[in-house]
Amino acid sequence: MANMGKPLPLPSHIHYELLLQLLEQQTMAVAYQNPHLRLQVQELIITLRKALSQQRQIEQSCNQSNIDLEYQWSTNQVTDRVVPEDAAL
Repeated sequence: MANMGKPLPLPSHIHYELLLQLLEQQTMAVAYQNPHLRLQVQELIITLRKALSQQRQIEQSCNQSNIDLEYQWSTNQVTDRVVPEDAAL
């Protein structure tokens, strides 16, 4: 597969890590006494770990296919957007 031209935007790994830390350290500590809530939080943690694993698989596929990646820190990141000159006024 050839390069797509533009890099493939993906979330930065830190987003997953921050969410996992919050859920494992803070959310779980509060939810621990409620078995139903604890189970839901555990399922959410598992889902996030799977999402990170799937993203790493995508990254590996892109590397094998010579597709560039671009890690995004927010959805407001300016990449190829052109801002009209009078917009700054």
